[in-house]
Amino acid sequence: MIDTVPTMTTASQFTEIANTIESEVGKMIVGQRDIVRQTLITLLAGGNALLEGVPGLGKTMLVRTLAQVLDCKFSRVQFTPDLMPADIVGTNILVEKDGHRQFQFEPGPVFANLVLADEINRATPKTQSAMLEVMQEHSVTVAKSTHRLTEPFFVLATQNPLEMEGTYPLPEAQLDRFFFKLNVAYPSVDELVTIADRTTGMDVPQPKVVASGETIVAMQQLARGVPIAPHVTEAAARLVRATQAQDPGSPDIVKKYVNWGSSPRGMQALILAGKIIALLDGRYNASVDDLRAAALPALRHRLILNFEAQAEGVTTDKIVGELVETVLSE
Repeated sequence: MIDTVPTMTTASQFTEIANTIESEVGKMIVGQRDIVRQTLITLLAGGNALLEGVPGLGKTMLVRTLAQVLDCKFSRVQFTPDLMPADIVGTNILVEKDGHRQFQFEPGPVFANLVLADEINRATPKTQSAMLEVMQEHSVTVAKSTHRLTEPFFVLATQNPLEMEGTYPLPEAQLDRFFFKLNVAYPSVDELVTIADRTTGMDVPQPKVVASGETIVAMQQLARGVPIAPHVTEAAARLVRATQAQDPGSPDIVKKYVNWGSSPRGMQALILAGKIIALLDGRYNASVDDLRAAALPALRHRLILNFEAQAEGVTTDKIVGELVETVLSE
């Protein structure tokens, strides 16, 4: 536990606390600096992150370490085909009180600050849909009663790109609820050596608590107050509009390979992430360069490609990269 709660009043305090969080998480997570920063950006934006990567890359450790550093409640849900919605959000149970029987709500594991939804694509669509209200509204509705979740609230979901048997692809509506989608790369040789040294020896690093949940909420509010020039907002709008194949002005690569482009949530993610990136860089105004830095994780999961793109091996990362070079360079 921490003794005092830092008061967020200036951008410099925001930058200092965020850098300290990254440093403490880095004691446990070897390499993956971009993933750590992008996960932190998602948390500070009040959004949710989807991590895709093979097993053993530290996805679980990342969110668990964040919970330790932020003095927040951590919860893990292992998604399986037999998991039911009530197993996630909670349910009403019959209890006896003062000689009378009555229903009482028993909260599920989502009632935490940081929730790890492990292998989320292994659950059935019925169970996956239980996460929609949780991720978007930060609330749970059971038997016509709505229960608010404690802020800050952050869902980090993982999925394995290798095993496709027994999985259910996430529907577009749920993918759109993820602020960022992050692809976790395999460690280099030097990073593997460091991982071995840290995990097979006697000395295990222990991150310290540097902020509270209240501090994160204050940082989220400060980030939303960062000014953004009209031409930067317009650039974000043009980039998202360019992902629509039906738009007469969209690039040829979009018209050829994209069925559906990004929703307005993609633009919201671009702008909010751009504000946070500016703060992390010590600036109190968002620029077009900040949009460039946020474009790939904000848009890669919001483009639905057609069969021709799949047949030719064209990825959403390639399309977003070309759109950034084309639209944001104008």
